[in-house]
Amino acid sequence: MARGPKKHLKRLNAPKSWLLDKLSGVFAPKPSAGPHRMRECLPLVIFLRNRLKYALNGSEVTKIVMQRLIKVDGKIRTDKNFPSGFMDVISIEKTNEFFRLLYDVKGRFIVHRITAEEAKYKLCKVKKLLVGNKGIPYVVTHDGRTIRYPDPLIKPNDSVQYDVETGKILDFLKFDSGSLCMIVGGRNLGRIGTVISRERHPGSFDIVHVKDAVGHSFATRMTNVFIIGKGQKPWISLPKGKGVKLSIAEERDKRLNRKGR
Repeated sequence: MARGPKKHLKRLNAPKSWLLDKLSGVFAPKPSAGPHRMRECLPLVIFLRNRLKYALNGSEVTKIVMQRLIKVDGKIRTDKNFPSGFMDVISIEKTNEFFRLLYDVKGRFIVHRITAEEAKYKLCKVKKLLVGNKGIPYVVTHDGRTIRYPDPLIKPNDSVQYDVETGKILDFLKFDSGSLCMIVGGRNLGRIGTVISRERHPGSFDIVHVKDAVGHSFATRMTNVFIIGKGQKPWISLPKGKGVKLSIAEERDKRLNRKGR
């Protein structure tokens, strides 16, 4: 038997959100260990080669990252398999480009261009609130950060606005009815809506009911909800479509209208 963790990833077993085709090779890039889980991340090699088309193959990506041109959340990353994930800010200062990784309503990673001003912060979901050595409180976020001395009002499932430069919390969003949220897991991945209510199920998963901008309601697990704004005002710029999922018929009509023009 092989010892230790697997070092390879077959292409057919790669997450569908990477949008890799079946026929151009047997293997896919295996993400390194890092802040995001393997099936919830996008390695830099796929970002630069398949999405931005800045490289033709893996060795060209290596040449780009080894020039120390790529920053993820303000830190230079030279590992081409580094796992960037939801809400991460990827900046390429040489071309003056800034991107935030988000999901579209079909659950695929999209490369969303943002301004230099917006690239200074990101939103992080609070996973745990703990007290460490010498009674120092800290929170653990969805991307593996520990932030010490948070505001006492911050609780798990809230979102914090995190300053990428200083590592400080600028502001926070409470998990409440009426908050704007994005779904980051499950069948409704990538949809954006307003939190309507929360059903508590002790010993099981809490269920959250969400309503999107056109009035469609759906329910998902509490763990899949990521708060991104207050009321109707998001704290980050949203991709086109604003997280509204269309039915198959609506998508067809939209396509036909575009062709008709």
